[in-house]
Amino acid sequence: MNTAVGFLPEINTKKSKQRSSTYYSRMKQTKESLRARLGPARPAESLTRKEIALFRSSPKQSICVRLLQEGFHRSFSELVSLLRSDQDWRATAEPGSLRLRAPPLVEQRHKMETISQHLSLAEEAERTGIWSTVCEERLLLGRFFSDREDLWLRFYFYHSCTDREKGRFSRAATEARACLTELYLDRGELEEARQQGELCRKQAEDGGWLDSDGRPLKLRACRDLWKIYRELAEAPLAAEDHKKALTLLHEGNSRAAESEDKHMKGEAAFQVGLAYQRAGDHSTAKKRGILRGGGRVSGEVSRHVS
Repeated sequence: MNTAVGFLPEINTKKSKQRSSTYYSRMKQTKESLRARLGPARPAESLTRKEIALFRSSPKQSICVRLLQEGFHRSFSELVSLLRSDQDWRATAEPGSLRLRAPPLVEQRHKMETISQHLSLAEEAERTGIWSTVCEERLLLGRFFSDREDLWLRFYFYHSCTDREKGRFSRAATEARACLTELYLDRGELEEARQQGELCRKQAEDGGWLDSDGRPLKLRACRDLWKIYRELAEAPLAAEDHKKALTLLHEGNSRAAESEDKHMKGEAAFQVGLAYQRAGDHSTAKKRGILRGGGRVSGEVSRHVS
């Protein structure tokens, strides 16, 4: 045993303890250095209760809550009313209706966001009495809903410009009337189209306004009014009520003359002459450029066009 011990290296207990102490000291310094560079451990950034609620809420809820929190109570009520109106209509709509092809408004977040944005801007302008801005925001909404299935929203927002007590004579409200004139004309509701068109023409004449695309609103209204009066005259012409038909066509001819559209002016003059011929007044018809067979007199049409 003693011999074996002689083959083992001599262990210096004191030196071993010193080396161990130095090793652990260096390890401690290394850890502290790493902590200093990395910084103290921080918990992951957490969402607020409000943000969590927005994720959990439906689009309708989050939009409505935001409107209420920001103080836009009228906009909230109007949006909810539109959503309810859409829901009620769908409950009784006939299968295959065009509007049913689109999802309910409550499921279309982008459209609800757009409505809430412009309604809140309109409400803010209303508080300060800037009625032209109120109508501008509502006109923008009417123009935004250009899809066929959104026709009901177009009508709603255009009428919200034209039917209000304050702001209805503004440029935006006048353009809304021009848009309504075209919409009613497309639907064949000629009397309503005529009323909107005449009001638009009068307001545009007083204000000298252009529409959003830079076109004179008066000329735009006059062009539509000629089409309206021409279509209104078709029924009395078919019933041989020549007096009523001529009255309507003369009104249309006047609007065509104001439209500054040479082709339209010539067409209007021709239609008036044709109506005189059908009434048996061939002399007046000839003065209007109509031959007995219903054709145009050479040179006469160019006189009306120029």
